[in-house]
Amino acid sequence: MEREQRGTPAECLAAALARRFGEDVPGAPPIAGLDLLASLAGHASHRSFAATPVDPGVIRLLCAVALSAPTKSDLQQRDIVVVAEPELRRRLAALMSEQAWIANAPHLLVVCGNNRRQRQLHAWRGRRFANDHLDAFFNAATDAAIVLAWLVAASDAAGLGCCPISAIRNRAQEVSDLLALPDHVFPFAGLALGHPAGPPNISLRLPLAATLHTDRFGEADIRAQVEAYDRRRAAIQPYAEQRFAAEDGRAAEYGWSEDKARQYARSERADFGAFVRRKGFELR
Repeated sequence: MEREQRGTPAECLAAALARRFGEDVPGAPPIAGLDLLASLAGHASHRSFAATPVDPGVIRLLCAVALSAPTKSDLQQRDIVVVAEPELRRRLAALMSEQAWIANAPHLLVVCGNNRRQRQLHAWRGRRFANDHLDAFFNAATDAAIVLAWLVAASDAAGLGCCPISAIRNRAQEVSDLLALPDHVFPFAGLALGHPAGPPNISLRLPLAATLHTDRFGEADIRAQVEAYDRRRAAIQPYAEQRFAAEDGRAAEYGWSEDKARQYARSERADFGAFVRRKGFELR
């Protein structure tokens, strides 16, 4: 579904889900909020933007909406850094030069996990921080993930285009240094933001039978479901290039599972755990 699709909210929602999953998803009418559901179901990432900048007030508004998101135990362990300085933008983009489109995005935001404030509260109140283990990092990362999702939804609602950037963690220490992130604050993801240059198609997803479970997790037919998804992706939304073709060769049939297997057959962010520990987290 493209952003320009016309129809009632129920029709747009049904069309988006059918395109996304390759099946009809019943049950839309007569529930409320179909316009919002249709927007969420029809989300598409943008990597190409118009040159017109977004008003800073709009960006601040979107951030305020995103920071209204649910947060674990009201701890509010997430922050957003709006990167406005051109030289800082340039240096951050250079760290992700393998994705050249990032340098051309009008705006760059960085969503951070922040467990620092909670520790400051303990210091100010003279109380022991008794939960210095993996959950402290996990909670901050989860809060950051929720805010990122809300920031994407808010951008869509405002008619803007955006794309999350996990590659910012490939150079986590350098990003942290550039943004002056203190101990217990870490970059979770970037977000490129701007006016979209065009309406991209939404990405196809695995069938609901593979990822939606009732009562207990099940994967009796998972391989067949993935292979059917591979064929659907290849027919409707084929990859423009085969990943690591020079090293791994060209596959006669190249689908989602082959692309993801190639991607994670190579080490990536192996130093991220060490970075998180240097930030002061105990991952036990």
